[in-house]
Amino acid sequence: MLDRDGFRPNVGIILLNQKNQVFWGKRIRTHSWQFPQGGIDRGESPEQAMFRELHEEVGLLPDHVRVVARTRDWLRYEVPDRYIRRDARGHYKGQKQIWYLLQLLGHDWDLNLRATNHPEFDAWRWNDYWVPLDVVVEFKRGVYEMALTELARFLPRNEQRNRYLRSGMRSRDHDQPTGSLHRSGQLLVHPGVELPPGASFDPDPQSFTNTQPADLPDSPAETPAHR
Repeated sequence: MLDRDGFRPNVGIILLNQKNQVFWGKRIRTHSWQFPQGGIDRGESPEQAMFRELHEEVGLLPDHVRVVARTRDWLRYEVPDRYIRRDARGHYKGQKQIWYLLQLLGHDWDLNLRATNHPEFDAWRWNDYWVPLDVVVEFKRGVYEMALTELARFLPRNEQRNRYLRSGMRSRDHDQPTGSLHRSGQLLVHPGVELPPGASFDPDPQSFTNTQPADLPDSPAETPAHR
């Protein structure tokens, strides 16, 4: 479903935990990392599409999250011709997205990357809110930056962390980098975190900066290898 300018309606999801870290998913069988996102089906509102994609890609239900905010207008990006199927070139231009900021009300173990038979991710991690844009495919970096910047002012205040800072206490977050991982055999895990069904923690996505670009397109008009 394209608009008259050749853009496919789409939603993007920025999912927060209680520390205002964001869900960062690794595309299945790749080293590409991205936020959950997906197309809006005919007859769906952006919010309906967001909740559907949230369940399909992350396994969460509406009761597991709180909608904090959304972008006011569509954010657009164009897809280079090399990522578009030949039969779609000339009328498919890219995607226009509404981005939602959600806060997780449940627990890490509520996430399930195998909620459907067509998973998008095979690993995930919590990352600092300002994700490393150099691991996002180049033509999407502008949209990521605009969405994160517009929604940053709606971030919930972390009162507990503020109390630690005011009292001069050194929290565990200051003892090690936010989102850091610990090695256990060949599996990298966060200390004290039980992995959700179908999930695994992978190395810091910043280590893949010089490998395959992250957040590749996912549209029927785009080549299957890059969805």
